[in-house]
Amino acid sequence: MDALVSDKPEFVRLFVDHGADVADFLTYGRLQQLYRATPPKSLLFLLLQRKLEEGRPGPPPAGPPAFSLHEVSRVLKDLLHDACRGLYQERGPARRPAGQKWQPDLSQKSEDPWRDLFLWAVLQGRHQMATYFWAMGQEGVATALAACKILRELSHLETEAKVDRTTHRAAYEQLALGLFSECHRNSEDRAFTLLVRRSRTWSRATCLHLAAEADTKAFFAHEGVQAFLTKIWWGDLASGTSILRLLGAFLCPALLYTNLITFSEEAPLQGGWEDLRELDSLDSEQSLLCRPGGGAEPPADLRRTGGRRGPGMASLLARWQRFWSAPVTVFLGNVLMYFAFLFLFAYVLLLDLRPPPAGPSGPEVTLYFWVFTLVLEEVRQGFFTDEDTHLRKKFTLYVEDNWNKCDMVAIFLFVIGVACRMLPAVFEAGRTVLAVDFMVFTLRLIHIFAVHKQLGPKIIIVERMMKDVFFFLFFLSVWLVAYGVATQALLHPHDGRLQWLLRRVLYRPYLQIFGQIPLDEIDEAHVKANCSADPLLLEGSPSCPNLYANWLVILLLVTFLLVTNVLLMNLLIAMFSYTFQTVQGNADAFWRSQRYRLIAEYQERPALAPPFILLSHLSLVLQRVFQTEARRGRARLERDLPEPLEQKVVTWEAVQKESYLSRLERQKRDSGEEMLRRTSHRVDTIAKHLGGLREQEKRIQGLESQVGHCTALLSSLADRLAPGTALRNAQNSGTRNRQAPAKRGDGPGSREQPQAGPLASDA
Repeated sequence: MDALVSDKPEFVRLFVDHGADVADFLTYGRLQQLYRATPPKSLLFLLLQRKLEEGRPGPPPAGPPAFSLHEVSRVLKDLLHDACRGLYQERGPARRPAGQKWQPDLSQKSEDPWRDLFLWAVLQGRHQMATYFWAMGQEGVATALAACKILRELSHLETEAKVDRTTHRAAYEQLALGLFSECHRNSEDRAFTLLVRRSRTWSRATCLHLAAEADTKAFFAHEGVQAFLTKIWWGDLASGTSILRLLGAFLCPALLYTNLITFSEEAPLQGGWEDLRELDSLDSEQSLLCRPGGGAEPPADLRRTGGRRGPGMASLLARWQRFWSAPVTVFLGNVLMYFAFLFLFAYVLLLDLRPPPAGPSGPEVTLYFWVFTLVLEEVRQGFFTDEDTHLRKKFTLYVEDNWNKCDMVAIFLFVIGVACRMLPAVFEAGRTVLAVDFMVFTLRLIHIFAVHKQLGPKIIIVERMMKDVFFFLFFLSVWLVAYGVATQALLHPHDGRLQWLLRRVLYRPYLQIFGQIPLDEIDEAHVKANCSADPLLLEGSPSCPNLYANWLVILLLVTFLLVTNVLLMNLLIAMFSYTFQTVQGNADAFWRSQRYRLIAEYQERPALAPPFILLSHLSLVLQRVFQTEARRGRARLERDLPEPLEQKVVTWEAVQKESYLSRLERQKRDSGEEMLRRTSHRVDTIAKHLGGLREQEKRIQGLESQVGHCTALLSSLADRLAPGTALRNAQNSGTRNRQAPAKRGDGPGSREQPQAGPLASDA
């Protein structure tokens, strides 16, 4: 607990490596203590405090707030939406007492400790520790994408730390991308299953759903994800079928039963039992689907046909269903019918919009019914979804898409135009509103062409350039108002007519940018000629320009044209060039992300296009009433696996993650940066040794100086003792000289015996 709270990831790793069992350690009570130890003034602390105050009436009690896992689950619900449905809540049929929160037993062990610690670390901003928890846990792709989603939402809540969170979000996205690349290299089919498998850890959310929520463009740009989306786009049709053939079969359905339309021998991930068999047959083990308890038996028709769905064995009804359920066919039908809708709208607006009581005519009533079916489809997309949220939250998620906003504006204008058109007094106003509404419906075609490989990236570039245009209009409006008010005050100081004020302050200066210079108001000769020729324009009247500061008006005009035509226009061109160069390199990644959203939209749409989509809506209503199985098209992007096969896929992903981490470690050791780091470490070690040698050298030099000082002292002491020693030596030598003759006089044969003993000088 101390290592976790104090953010010591190396100690946590050390404890785990030496036998600490996280599954036994992490109970819901300890997890609650970890969240209660959140530093004050942090974003997580503020979010938990806000949720605590929302669920508790009355003034807050004194002391630090006591957060519970109930507040944590509500915060995660706002950040991850359906990916954390039911997290940290009591499960079971028992009802909670009044006033008691849905909360698990605090003494109970966590169901997924590595996931819970990972979420805690990401919310705390401890990304080094979170990366370790990610490496130890399961379902690495979905877990990393969930972290991207959390950081994306947190960056919107706290813009000051947006750059730092964007950096860490890119790191988690790279982890998800690298792990999926490793899985895709090992097995393409299992990697595809990994994308659409409903994760039990993340509340049945898929990797594609999490990636779309987190807006991970690099993940969608992966070739494996795009290959899977291509299979989903074509459905059971043969990939790369000509558009002309599809148009022919669409206009003449009888051509479906000819060789004009070919179907793929192996449909991609239909959710059928044959796909599960193919997935399980990748291993040499016995098929889990045939074991008792390992899953129900496949349907009888599939057992009879052996799971083969080739066009030769398919019945007529199956061939018809396989063609119309393909997303590319649904898209083509919606495009053709939308062009027909625009043609009908234009015909009614130009030729058949009769004023009451003559109208509305038959084509106009057909147009009203068509728009009604469009409204029903928008209601289905916004509110009849699988997300477990209230209506307000669903509406908020629906409005986040800019194209949904465009649809709302178009429908709102259409309702206003039809309401005004029914009243004779405001019939022309209704025609005007409908004319503007036709422009909005026509601009909606841009979203349809976003699926095109060449037009899609260009549309993204144009969308980014529109932001530059708004900045340009801001600077232009400043100069426009400044110049317009000044010239109006100088030329027409007594003209108080409102319509002329707006025209001369805003409209005329805007036209002057494009070269329409009003010489009849600026040139003195033209002004006098016009005022003298027209008896109604007497000199001094409001419409006659004032010539008192004519020179200043010309100077202001020159300055205004210089700034707008030269400075601001070139600034706009430079901004366009910079945006184009910046977005052009990433336009393909942006387009691939939008391509997924478009494919997912038409994958979930009914097969019939408006106005015939009403039949599909009635079918969906009957399915909800009788609680029948949902349409099979949804299984292309979301699928449930049997429990044994689910465990095999999770284990396979864990093995690939170990391989990916090992490869990252090898690359890290062999990379130039790592070599530089190791070399720098060695240089630092040698520098430390050299520093120690320098210290020893200084100490030796100090000892040498001390020895020299002692030598000097001894030399001076010896020099002072030298005179007394010489005197004693001289006396001793004189005494020996006097004794020598006496000894030599003992006899001629006598010898001189040397005396033993030290000399005085030696002493």
